[in-house]
Amino acid sequence: MKIQGFLDQLLKTAQQSAGDLGNVAGVKSGADFGKGALAGGALGLLLGNRKARKMGGKVAVYGGLAAVGMLAYKAYGDYKKQQGVATTAGTVPQPLHTLPAPEVESHSQAILKALIAAAKADGHVDDREREVIEGEFSRIGAEPEVRQWLQVELSKPLDPAEVASAATSPELAAEMYIASLIAADDQNFMERAYLDELARQLKLDDALKAKLEQQVKDAEGAA
Repeated sequence: MKIQGFLDQLLKTAQQSAGDLGNVAGVKSGADFGKGALAGGALGLLLGNRKARKMGGKVAVYGGLAAVGMLAYKAYGDYKKQQGVATTAGTVPQPLHTLPAPEVESHSQAILKALIAAAKADGHVDDREREVIEGEFSRIGAEPEVRQWLQVELSKPLDPAEVASAATSPELAAEMYIASLIAADDQNFMERAYLDELARQLKLDDALKAKLEQQVKDAEGAA
């Protein structure tokens, strides 16, 4: 399953089209929603235009999939220093390009799972929107196996525990939380509640959770 390439393309779409999404704000259904698909791309549809614009700014700091790993890498390193623990190889999240090939797909899948779940946390993805989103995934060239996996993830009830089960290490948990912060709006009550429960299920302590959240805020402010 070529999740890595699809996820990287999805994130870069947010970076490239963030400025254009303001032109389709508020579009929700029918032919106009189809126009929004072309203007905003698959990620704009998935996240909703407001969140996609914000996400584009965050991702632009590093570009593409590297954004998630680098944000987590820095926050986790700062957290370890704060705890008085020396950071060595294997004790901070590894950027995706440094992982062994067999781990890349499962790592990317976990991050995309977190991204999709956070995007659904405000309840905005209804059946019609999911249909158009799936069509856009097909349009940008997602392989059939990837599209099938995405359909399953989009259709699942929102379950922070199920999302957190994909975290095979504390380091990956940090990256999944970063991805969730990028996709969600922590000023929205429903999304804030989801993020807090996800952090609990990921077993992130309060200090690390705060570092990860501050890292995303700093990145957004710098964009």
